[in-house]
Order: sequence, then structure tokens, then C-alpha cells
Amino acid sequence: MSKRRLSKYIGLIFLWIVFISNYLSPPTQIAPPLSTLVPDTTAEVKVKKVVDGDTFTLENGQAIRMIGMDTPETVHPSKPVQCFGREASQKTKELLEGKVVKLEKDISETDRYNRLLRYVYVGDLFVNEYLVSEGYAKSSSYPPDIKYQDKFAESEKIAREQNKGLWNKEVCP
Repeated sequence: MSKRRLSKYIGLIFLWIVFISNYLSPPTQIAPPLSTLVPDTTAEVKVKKVVDGDTFTLENGQAIRMIGMDTPETVHPSKPVQCFGREASQKTKELLEGKVVKLEKDISETDRYNRLLRYVYVGDLFVNEYLVSEGYAKSSSYPPDIKYQDKFAESEKIAREQNKGLWNKEVCP
């Protein structure tokens, strides 16, 4: 076999290998899916802005709604600012804004407003539970996301007994 013919065969084999490897490899993704921005179970992310006592946004623009609890309204389009709402928003801002937080998923991914539903931690502080235990939020159950509901209910009971925050009749009659 001549060198020229051998070179042609080697070239054809090389082209065939390149073609097959490109054909078999998965296509590259242009934008990462949401699940890679905030993984399904837990993720550490930076908070950009607190919207109100139970909602905030991440640096990537995704809104997060803390689950298992509900703070008084401050920015609802059809409701007035509720008693202890400003204090709850301010406390959430102190705890979260500009900080790296850990997010934990329960069952549901998002709510009807397309906000991610998550439990939130700053270091060892379980923020959802803290806001309930200090009277900034009520325990609020929306099945199937009930992983910590017993803990939240107990924290609310103690906050009520101790007249903390929104449970203080002198502050919120």
C-alpha cells in the first residue's frame, strides 16, 4: 500500500471518529436550568433584597418565599400594612439582606407566584423558626410542605404565652 493511500485511510478514519464522537456526545446547554441555580435539596446562595418579612430575592433575581410561617403584610397590593408587619420586615432584613444563606426544599418547588418555597438558614440559625419563636411570624401550614410544622406550632405557642411581637396585646390589640 502506498503512503498516499495510507494517508487517505488514516484521514478518513480520523474524520469518522470526530463525526461519531460529536454525534454521540450530549448537546451543550446554553442556559443552566433553574435546578442548577438553586438545587432541589439544599443550596448556599446570597440574598440580594428582602421584600417583606417572609419573602426575599437572590442575586440571580429568583424570589424565595419562606415556608411554614407567615409574617404580617407590608407590601400586599390589596391589604393595608398589618400590625407588626414593619418590624417583621425589618428583622428579616437584618437577618438576611446581603448574606449568604442556606436554602432547604420541602416537597413543593414553587408557589402560585413562581417563588421558590424554602426553609432558610443563616449559619446555625433556622430563620423560619426564629421568626415564629420571636413573634415576628405566625405558624402557617400549607401541605404538602409540613416538614417542620410541629416545631413551628410549638414555637408559636410559646411566643403567644410570652406575649412576644405580634402576640403582645399592647402592640397589636
